[in-house]
Amino acid sequence: MFSDIGALELVTLVVLAVLVFGPDKLPKVIQDVSRFIRKVREFSDSAKQDIRSELGPEFKDFEFEDLNPKTFLRKQLESNEDLKELKELRGTFDLKKEMNEVADAVHGRETAPSAAPAAVNGSPDLLKKQDKRDDQGAAERPPYDSDAT
Repeated sequence: MFSDIGALELVTLVVLAVLVFGPDKLPKVIQDVSRFIRKVREFSDSAKQDIRSELGPEFKDFEFEDLNPKTFLRKQLESNEDLKELKELRGTFDLKKEMNEVADAVHGRETAPSAAPAAVNGSPDLLKKQDKRDDQGAAERPPYDSDAT
């Protein structure tokens, strides 16, 4: 519940509680808060038991955490026979590699020769950047239009 509170925050809360309630009333406030939390937990547990009893015997091992979609899907996939096929399919798809290839194509960088063939079915690769060079081997630059800028 309070796993993300550091030492400095805890000390600040204690000092603030002492300043607000005073050292005389602080033990009574702590008892009242702990009693309230205990009653809320008891109420929650009894409500869960009532819902389980109303659902019937086929839902006796029903857990409310199963209502979380991630937990539900994880349990369904673990009990499913197609889990092996799903893991194989997941292993063949590399999202980082695919995204890098798309980024390279957008930025006009060359990809590995095995990953992107130069021509497919006799048509040129439109994603590959065409590099035009003049007689001295320098790359040809597009004309500069000062009116356009």
